[in-house]
Amino acid sequence: MVRVGILGATGYAGIELVRILSAHKGVKLTMLVSQTYKDMKISEVYPSLRGVCDIVCEELDSDKAAANCDVVFTALPHGASKEVIPALYEKGLTVIDLSGDFRYNDKDVYAKWYNQEHSSPELLDVSVYGLPELHREEIKKTRLIGNPGCYTTCSIMGLAALLANGAVETKNIIIDAKSGVSGAGRGLGLDYHFCECTENMKAYKIGTHRHTSEIEQELSLIAKEDITLSFTPHLVPMKRGILATIYANLKKPYTKDELIAMVKDFYKNEYFVRVYDKGLPETNHVAGSNFIDIGLEVDERLNRVVVVSAIDNLIKGAAGQAVQNMNLIFGFEETEGLTNAGLYL
Repeated sequence: MVRVGILGATGYAGIELVRILSAHKGVKLTMLVSQTYKDMKISEVYPSLRGVCDIVCEELDSDKAAANCDVVFTALPHGASKEVIPALYEKGLTVIDLSGDFRYNDKDVYAKWYNQEHSSPELLDVSVYGLPELHREEIKKTRLIGNPGCYTTCSIMGLAALLANGAVETKNIIIDAKSGVSGAGRGLGLDYHFCECTENMKAYKIGTHRHTSEIEQELSLIAKEDITLSFTPHLVPMKRGILATIYANLKKPYTKDELIAMVKDFYKNEYFVRVYDKGLPETNHVAGSNFIDIGLEVDERLNRVVVVSAIDNLIKGAAGQAVQNMNLIFGFEETEGLTNAGLYL
């Protein structure tokens, strides 16, 4: 059995890790870390886990983690992960980080978008961007994963096939994405109060959202040229889910069927990618699951493709993808613990 620790276990992504891994056949949860709820059973914080997982939360002790864990998931805020991960990595642990701290290939890009210097830039050289559908073989060989964010996963995978096949122009790509409120985490903030969110929708951080740089990094690698794009996130009044609507100009006329065939071929061996022959994805098709659904339409008047992709931000956009990465590293079936269908209602 692989011994697992989770730092930040009581946040929204952390508790999804607890839920998924409690039913995983190949692992044993041995450490749950929470500063806020230390000395409390996780099932006291989340009563849904009563009888499923009753481990007591504790403070982080890196020596204890090294003695009792083989892999540690760090579901901590951006900036906090890079302060605790070096000690864990040095002690020989495999670390799967759900923050943005180890997703970048260039420390200067990180510094620009996060407004702080990276305290362990040498680890960026060994970390792997944990998007299995694009970096599977690299993931299998590493001990440090920068687990992609929700907006980025939905956006990158929506465009990857078309860019890899040279079907779209690399200039003037526009990504319009909507997120459920859980994407902001469990911390308190006026913008996320019920009365602020319900019956309301708003755009935010236009042109400045940190995930823009992450999307550009990965799409540039696929296209083999530098890509700069427009990314606009929106907050919508639902608990969970990401829906990305992506606009790209076609290099030549294509039919919808031709482009769908292109995307299907690119993802032909990917269990978690579902490509629509007709219709378009909706968030309730994927909520509670590790699937990403992709559909598209061609606007013939403008010679433009409009791609729609949908994921659960807490599963394929966070905890589920992290488990997918763990499965690859430790030799489990990649789908272990993740094959359930969405909730729908």
